[in-house]
Amino acid sequence: MSTSDAQIVTASHARVAALDVRRTLPTRARRNIGAWCFADHLGPVSLTPGQSADVAPHPHVGLQTVTWLFDGAFLHRDSLGSEQLIRPGQLNLMSAGNGVAHAEEDPGQPEGRLHGIQLWVAQPEHTRWGPSAFEHLADVPQRDLDAGVATVLLGSLGGTSSPARRDSDLVGAQLQLRTGTSVVEADPHYEYGVIAIAGATEVAGAILTPGTMAYLAPGREELVLSTGDASTVMLIGGVPLETPLVMWWNFVARSREEIADAYRAWASRSERFAPVASKFAPIDVAPPAWLARET
Repeated sequence: MSTSDAQIVTASHARVAALDVRRTLPTRARRNIGAWCFADHLGPVSLTPGQSADVAPHPHVGLQTVTWLFDGAFLHRDSLGSEQLIRPGQLNLMSAGNGVAHAEEDPGQPEGRLHGIQLWVAQPEHTRWGPSAFEHLADVPQRDLDAGVATVLLGSLGGTSSPARRDSDLVGAQLQLRTGTSVVEADPHYEYGVIAIAGATEVAGAILTPGTMAYLAPGREELVLSTGDASTVMLIGGVPLETPLVMWWNFVARSREEIADAYRAWASRSERFAPVASKFAPIDVAPPAWLARET
């Protein structure tokens, strides 16, 4: 692929709790972008009475969850004892390491609006077997663009750096764009993904609307984004991974054996995953098909 071209990835549709999401990572077309290995875009949706946005306790290993809202609120609870309400403009970052469990609950907003994205980052070898952790940033750094504003969730963009923990060489940012063109500095060692959230945005000659993502190969020193009206995109990028990821359910690993160990630990409620102080029962799933065939 030439560095002047973009690969357009169309999101698949998935179900999380009672809600539909657009999933741009992983898909058949693109499994990951740097260490970014999962992207679920939820909403915007107006919740009706009786419609639940709650996600009951479930486990993670080997990844960081990056939760970012554009509208509404979520209540995070985890097996570390964390309890944190998140609202638009705030960042929740949970590092699973060797094992953590969490729930995301509807705090009972009267307006019932919800719009957000959850991203996963595959942790590198030196942290993926380590302890779990959670952090919340109420104030996330911003920088002006030619025609818009960038909010830097992880890593650095054009000299503006997020204080959030970063385990590998990557960047994640929200770009809120006004009518016009913005030129964003890029690292030529990074591959990038531009995920459309709202409106229409042109990048590398392609028009992105919600449900699409542009993949841009390494080699660029700048990204040019244009819009005829207000739009929002998420920019993710990082150094391409040398080792393939093995993903199943909520686990990110490097082998099926690691996945099997994590599944058995969750199914048996071992000490690897401490309980979550949630009113909801933990989620149970059948074993992966390949593991079921071996037993």
